[in-house]
Amino acid sequence: MGRPAGKGHESGRRAGTESALLATGLGQACALAQDLTAMARVRVLRDRLWQALHETYGSRVVLNGHPHHRLPNTVNVGFIGHVGADILAGLPGVAASTGSACHSGLVALSPVLAAMGVPKEVGIGAIRFSLGRPTTAAEVDATIASIAELPDLST
Repeated sequence: MGRPAGKGHESGRRAGTESALLATGLGQACALAQDLTAMARVRVLRDRLWQALHETYGSRVVLNGHPHHRLPNTVNVGFIGHVGADILAGLPGVAASTGSACHSGLVALSPVLAAMGVPKEVGIGAIRFSLGRPTTAAEVDATIASIAELPDLST
């Protein structure tokens, strides 16, 4: 019988001792991944965020990606006529990221958004909001309120 690959122990008779801590952590991660009820709750919060943005900004905000076949915890939107990084600068308490990269004062469309067929005028204003198991409705509502307070988005 062949010896498993790895660092030799006991004069090369065994590969080594597996980390019980890491194996337990993997087991717990797998158990969490199987709990679909948590993701159903996060999906509701994700949709709440998108609906509020859409109701407030109408055609000035675009959902990037498929409206139904998407991750339950992610909302990627593009604010037309705005730069995502500028919007995020006005939201210091909101954990989100932009789909654009700024180099030498130039704003470029994210290669991922470009590959998705997102137009440049939408992608430049892209912001990705990621929610998770600990995200609460109050946090989503606070994010919505913070965005609504930005004076530059009213135009």
